[in-house]
Amino acid sequence: MADAVARESFEVAVEEAGIDHVQDRLGTFLDRDPSVAATDRARFEMALVEIVGNIVEHAFAADAEAIGRKLSVELRLTPDVIEATLSDNGVPAALDLGSVTMPGEDAVSGRGLALAVAAVDDVRYERVDGRNHWELLCRRAAD
Repeated sequence: MADAVARESFEVAVEEAGIDHVQDRLGTFLDRDPSVAATDRARFEMALVEIVGNIVEHAFAADAEAIGRKLSVELRLTPDVIEATLSDNGVPAALDLGSVTMPGEDAVSGRGLALAVAAVDDVRYERVDGRNHWELLCRRAAD
């Protein structure tokens, strides 16, 4: 990865309002560099919001102690990529990103992760030391 042009880290509450907060912070972060193509911005934003939405919905769903939990977010922007790293201490995600597909039209859920995987160039998940770690990478379009 090229040296970071911009980097921002913050924590957000794991609740519905946290999704909007992440989206707003991403918008402000990307506004710093007017060379970010609108298509790259849109696809990265969609992927990030979908993953954060899944964390809010699933990472603490079975945890009565979820109140007050925080999601750590790190955003990075280089001339070549837009990246995000997300970390939480919720329940492990039981998934195989290599087998994620769009559900049928009658499905009432399950599209968010498929949309995120399709929108950006790489989505990774791993569980390390009791924490969920998500990484998203979007290669920027050539000028």
